[in-house]
Amino acid sequence: MFIQTEATPNPATLKFLPGKAVLPGDPADYRAPEDAAGSPLALRLFEIPGVTGVFLGDDFITVTKEDDDGSGMGWPHLKPAILGAIMEHYASGRPVVEDASQAASESEEFFGEEDGQIVETIKELLDTRVRPAVAQDGGDITFRGYRDGTVYLYMRGACSGCPSSTATLKYGIQNLLQHFIPEVREVEAV
Repeated sequence: MFIQTEATPNPATLKFLPGKAVLPGDPADYRAPEDAAGSPLALRLFEIPGVTGVFLGDDFITVTKEDDDGSGMGWPHLKPAILGAIMEHYASGRPVVEDASQAASESEEFFGEEDGQIVETIKELLDTRVRPAVAQDGGDITFRGYRDGTVYLYMRGACSGCPSSTATLKYGIQNLLQHFIPEVREVEAV
Protein backbone atom coordinates (compact mmCIF):
# COMPACT_ATOMS: atom_id res chain seq x y z
CA MET A 1 0.00 0.00 0.00
CA PHE A 2 1.35 3.39 -1.00
CA ILE A 3 0.12 6.34 1.06
CA GLN A 4 0.73 9.84 -0.22
CA THR A 5 1.11 12.77 2.15
CA GLU A 6 0.39 16.42 1.53
CA ALA A 7 1.08 19.51 3.57
CA THR A 8 -1.92 21.64 4.55
CA PRO A 9 -2.10 25.37 5.29
CA ASN A 10 -2.13 24.37 8.96
CA PRO A 11 1.48 23.47 9.90
CA ALA A 12 0.23 21.25 12.73
CA THR A 13 -1.78 19.08 10.30
CA LEU A 14 -0.76 16.65 7.54
CA LYS A 15 -3.05 15.06 4.98
CA PHE A 16 -2.66 11.32 4.25
CA LEU A 17 -4.10 9.81 1.05
CA PRO A 18 -4.25 6.00 1.24
CA GLY A 19 -5.44 5.62 -2.36
CA LYS A 20 -8.75 4.05 -1.32
CA ALA A 21 -11.98 5.14 0.29
CA VAL A 22 -11.67 6.29 3.88
CA LEU A 23 -15.13 7.46 4.94
CA PRO A 24 -17.59 8.01 2.08
CA GLY A 25 -20.44 10.33 3.02
CA ASP A 26 -20.24 12.59 6.03
CA PRO A 27 -16.72 13.20 7.36
CA ALA A 28 -15.80 12.57 10.99
CA ASP A 29 -13.69 14.85 13.19
CA TYR A 30 -12.15 13.53 16.39
CA ARG A 31 -10.46 16.03 18.73
CA ALA A 32 -9.63 13.57 21.53
CA PRO A 33 -9.26 9.78 21.97
CA GLU A 34 -12.52 9.55 23.92
CA ASP A 35 -14.36 11.04 20.90
CA ALA A 36 -13.02 8.28 18.66
CA ALA A 37 -14.63 5.28 20.39
CA GLY A 38 -16.51 4.27 17.22
CA SER A 39 -13.49 4.45 14.90
CA PRO A 40 -10.78 1.77 15.14
CA LEU A 41 -8.56 3.79 12.78
CA ALA A 42 -8.85 7.03 14.77
CA LEU A 43 -8.27 5.16 18.04
CA ARG A 44 -5.11 3.60 16.59
CA LEU A 45 -3.83 7.01 15.47
CA PHE A 46 -4.48 8.53 18.91
CA GLU A 47 -2.23 5.85 20.42
CA ILE A 48 0.71 7.62 18.76
CA PRO A 49 2.22 10.13 21.22
CA GLY A 50 1.80 13.67 19.94
CA VAL A 51 -1.40 13.10 17.88
CA THR A 52 -4.12 15.52 19.00
CA GLY A 53 -6.70 15.26 16.21
CA VAL A 54 -7.92 12.94 13.45
CA PHE A 55 -10.22 13.94 10.61
CA LEU A 56 -11.62 11.29 8.27
CA GLY A 57 -12.74 12.51 4.86
CA ASP A 58 -14.03 10.74 1.78
CA ASP A 59 -10.62 9.61 0.55
CA PHE A 60 -8.18 11.18 2.99
CA ILE A 61 -7.13 11.31 6.64
CA THR A 62 -5.78 14.44 8.25
CA VAL A 63 -3.81 14.14 11.44
CA THR A 64 -3.09 17.05 13.76
CA LYS A 65 -0.13 17.00 16.11
CA GLU A 66 0.62 18.99 19.23
CA ASP A 67 2.75 22.08 18.77
CA ASP A 68 6.40 21.25 18.26
CA ASP A 69 8.04 22.42 21.45
CA GLY A 70 11.41 20.84 20.78
CA SER A 71 10.36 17.54 22.36
CA GLY A 72 11.02 15.64 19.14
CA MET A 73 7.35 15.24 18.25
CA GLY A 74 7.75 16.97 14.89
CA TRP A 75 6.54 15.52 11.59
CA PRO A 76 9.83 13.71 10.86
CA HIS A 77 9.23 11.66 14.03
CA LEU A 78 5.45 11.26 13.76
CA LYS A 79 4.96 10.68 10.03
CA PRO A 80 6.46 7.13 9.89
CA ALA A 81 4.39 6.03 12.90
CA ILE A 82 1.20 7.44 11.36
CA LEU A 83 1.91 5.81 7.99
CA GLY A 84 2.51 2.49 9.76
CA ALA A 85 -0.71 2.77 11.75
CA ILE A 86 -2.76 3.51 8.62
CA MET A 87 -1.19 0.58 6.73
CA GLU A 88 -1.77 -1.78 9.68
CA HIS A 89 -5.38 -0.68 9.92
CA TYR A 90 -6.14 -1.35 6.25
CA ALA A 91 -4.26 -4.69 6.38
CA SER A 92 -6.43 -5.76 9.36
CA GLY A 93 -9.62 -5.45 7.32
CA ARG A 94 -11.39 -3.61 10.16
CA PRO A 95 -13.82 -0.82 9.26
CA VAL A 96 -12.70 2.80 9.51
CA VAL A 97 -15.83 3.59 11.53
CA GLU A 98 -17.85 0.82 13.17
CA ASP A 99 -21.05 2.83 13.53
CA ALA A 100 -21.47 5.48 10.84
CA SER A 101 -24.08 7.27 12.94
CA GLN A 102 -21.34 8.07 15.48
CA ALA A 103 -19.23 9.78 12.80
CA ALA A 104 -21.38 12.89 12.60
CA SER A 105 -21.25 14.57 15.99
CA GLU A 106 -22.56 17.96 15.04
CA SER A 107 -25.22 20.05 16.69
CA GLU A 108 -28.48 20.96 15.01
CA GLU A 109 -28.69 23.76 12.47
CA PHE A 110 -30.42 26.96 13.45
CA PHE A 111 -32.14 29.58 11.29
CA GLY A 112 -35.51 31.26 11.06
CA GLU A 113 -38.19 29.72 8.87
CA GLU A 114 -38.36 32.98 6.90
CA ASP A 115 -34.67 32.57 5.98
CA GLY A 116 -35.13 29.16 4.35
CA GLN A 117 -34.37 30.37 0.80
CA ILE A 118 -31.24 32.25 1.94
CA VAL A 119 -30.01 29.18 3.86
CA GLU A 120 -30.62 26.96 0.83
CA THR A 121 -28.48 29.28 -1.32
CA ILE A 122 -25.75 29.43 1.35
CA LYS A 123 -25.60 25.62 1.54
CA GLU A 124 -25.48 25.30 -2.24
CA LEU A 125 -22.58 27.77 -2.48
CA LEU A 126 -20.74 26.00 0.35
CA ASP A 127 -21.22 22.57 -1.26
CA THR A 128 -20.27 23.61 -4.80
CA ARG A 129 -17.62 26.28 -4.31
CA VAL A 130 -16.15 26.13 -0.80
CA ARG A 131 -16.10 22.55 0.48
CA PRO A 132 -14.28 21.03 -2.52
CA ALA A 133 -11.47 23.58 -2.17
CA VAL A 134 -11.27 23.12 1.60
CA ALA A 135 -11.17 19.32 1.20
CA GLN A 136 -8.09 19.77 -1.00
CA ASP A 137 -6.41 21.23 2.09
CA GLY A 138 -7.54 18.35 4.33
CA GLY A 139 -10.51 19.93 6.04
CA ASP A 140 -14.20 20.60 5.86
CA ILE A 141 -16.56 23.50 6.52
CA THR A 142 -20.24 22.90 7.20
CA PHE A 143 -23.23 25.14 7.73
CA ARG A 144 -24.32 25.56 11.37
CA GLY A 145 -26.75 28.45 11.28
CA TYR A 146 -27.92 31.84 10.03
CA ARG A 147 -29.24 34.67 12.14
CA ASP A 148 -29.53 38.44 11.54
CA GLY A 149 -27.22 38.44 8.52
CA THR A 150 -24.52 36.31 10.16
CA VAL A 151 -23.62 32.88 8.78
CA TYR A 152 -22.20 30.43 11.33
CA LEU A 153 -19.90 27.73 10.00
CA TYR A 154 -18.23 24.75 11.64
CA MET A 155 -14.59 24.19 10.65
CA ARG A 156 -13.08 20.72 10.92
CA GLY A 157 -9.91 18.85 10.08
CA ALA A 158 -7.01 20.97 8.89
CA CYS A 159 -9.26 24.06 9.02
CA SER A 160 -9.68 23.80 12.77
CA GLY A 161 -6.95 25.88 14.39
CA CYS A 162 -5.34 26.78 11.08
CA PRO A 163 -3.52 30.13 11.18
CA SER A 164 -5.08 31.11 7.84
CA SER A 165 -8.63 30.03 8.75
CA THR A 166 -9.68 33.56 9.75
CA ALA A 167 -8.52 34.90 6.41
CA THR A 168 -10.32 32.06 4.62
CA LEU A 169 -13.54 32.88 6.48
CA LYS A 170 -13.43 36.65 6.28
CA TYR A 171 -11.86 37.28 2.88
CA GLY A 172 -12.78 34.16 1.00
CA ILE A 173 -16.07 32.69 2.15
CA GLN A 174 -17.60 35.92 3.46
CA ASN A 175 -16.84 37.78 0.21
CA LEU A 176 -18.22 34.91 -1.88
CA LEU A 177 -21.46 34.72 0.10
CA GLN A 178 -21.91 38.50 0.14
CA HIS A 179 -21.44 38.60 -3.64
CA PHE A 180 -24.30 36.16 -4.22
CA ILE A 181 -26.45 36.90 -1.16
CA PRO A 182 -26.69 40.60 -0.22
CA GLU A 183 -28.38 39.72 3.10
CA VAL A 184 -25.16 38.15 4.41
CA ARG A 185 -23.24 40.66 6.54
CA GLU A 186 -20.59 38.44 8.11
CA VAL A 187 -19.36 34.88 8.58
CA GLU A 188 -18.33 33.43 11.96
CA ALA A 189 -16.77 30.12 12.99
CA VAL A 190 -18.42 28.12 15.78
